[in-house]
Amino acid sequence: MPIRPEMIVERPQDADAVKPKARRGRKTRAKARAEGTDQQRSPVWPGMIGGQYQPLKATDIAKIHEAILTILETTGLSEAPDEMIARVTATGGRATDAGRLTFPRGLVERALAGLRRGFVLHGQKPGCEMDLSGKRVHMGSGGASPNIIDLESGRYRGSMLRDLYDAARLVDALPNIHFFSRSLVARDMPDALSLDLNTAYASLAGTAKHVCVSVSEPAYVSEIAALCFEIAGSKEAFVERPFLSININHVIPPMRFAGDACAVMEQAVSLDIPVHANSIGQSGASSPVSMAGSVVQTVAETLAGMVFAWLVNPRARVIFGAKPMITDLRTGAMTGGGGEQATLMAAAVQMAQYYDLPNASIAGATDSKIPDAQSGYEKSLSVTLAAQAGSNMITQACGMQASLMGCSFESYVIDNDMLGGILRAISAIEVNAETLSAEVIDEVVKGDGHYLGNIQTLERMETDFLYPQVADRCSPDDWERNGARDIRQPARDLAREILSSHFPKHIDDVTDDVLRARFDIRLPKETMMPQKVGA
Repeated sequence: MPIRPEMIVERPQDADAVKPKARRGRKTRAKARAEGTDQQRSPVWPGMIGGQYQPLKATDIAKIHEAILTILETTGLSEAPDEMIARVTATGGRATDAGRLTFPRGLVERALAGLRRGFVLHGQKPGCEMDLSGKRVHMGSGGASPNIIDLESGRYRGSMLRDLYDAARLVDALPNIHFFSRSLVARDMPDALSLDLNTAYASLAGTAKHVCVSVSEPAYVSEIAALCFEIAGSKEAFVERPFLSININHVIPPMRFAGDACAVMEQAVSLDIPVHANSIGQSGASSPVSMAGSVVQTVAETLAGMVFAWLVNPRARVIFGAKPMITDLRTGAMTGGGGEQATLMAAAVQMAQYYDLPNASIAGATDSKIPDAQSGYEKSLSVTLAAQAGSNMITQACGMQASLMGCSFESYVIDNDMLGGILRAISAIEVNAETLSAEVIDEVVKGDGHYLGNIQTLERMETDFLYPQVADRCSPDDWERNGARDIRQPARDLAREILSSHFPKHIDDVTDDVLRARFDIRLPKETMMPQKVGA
């Protein structure tokens, strides 16, 4: 099957790169900064291009692709809902006597050729766009944890709606986190509809960045859609700039459809809401123990859902969510912190790029219970490889602990520093007349003998270097004088500062009143504004 080539538009380079005089380039850059047109005003940005790490060889990819087509055509998936069976069999598929729905090679190839590429997910304000073309990388939250590590006590407790809103506010204020996927389950909601509706509201109210949620029942999709259309001003405005997408785990590995989730997918794409077609099998438990086999099954399950979404709506925005996970075979539990997990997820990303499909991955699902050294090395390893592989959306990249069973506000702040460093590490080295610095080297070695006061150093110190918010870079003596604090303490302080002062107002009061009159919104208004001292 011919695969569409990636259409990667590189970040604009300095227009003065071809000019022989470094000073002319610096003067033009300073002028561009003053006019707000400088493309390099920050050393990191949403949509930086990864793709340097490729654990699969081209010949490996071809073999995996062939195996995927084979199991879709011969093995198929069980428990397909009637609507899916009707659509797939009408286009050449077969429902076997054993109750399995098979997907013929020709149908899968037609869907792969027809699926929508290169679309953009938006936020509620300009500047929050995420271009999902090529190997552009965006970092985000996620996890749907039932617990939060309390910011004051440091103990695990059940998460509530207010915690979810606070998590969204934190993400809104942290620059290296580009989207908010639901990271907490609001356990104080009385029923599934209240949970889904209030999760969407609290997330959308807490951040202007793109939001990803889940929906429990097909009938609830229209409620979430109505909420979004009201905020956008109309259905047409939302469809033009969708600021919410729905995570859908449409399969129960191995190779079995989840009927209600498939119906949610059908409803969502019918309403032009972007969806994530996710398969999350565990190697050695619900998918093969070998990495190659795990990739084959997970991608096949993912493509089965994407084919269905395409048959329902050929213009649907569907994100390839093949997310194979590793099992610790000593206990049978999911483990997200090892090198195997980092490699396996990067391989799944590589398959998405083979098909040229917008994709999402899981990375950062540490097994550590607190933001400690184990948390740092496990998250950094898996998120780095996902970014280097060029994953479009890296979910669970921040804030999560205990194999996604706990969320920590301190972790959001610490991980924001980590994500900035990872993004900086995937950026290409700028090589042009100015950066080669021949004139500057000549000037310095014949003059001051150091570069600290050189104009090039001063002009590029903010554009070429990313400085952490909470990581400590001072000397041991200064560190001890400042209280010898570990990174969790300044992270806790910054989280408190953000949560006490940052209350986004991108949903205006009039719209909010309309939402509260129409929907069962359970987040009190008074929790969405700064608290008076002594109140």
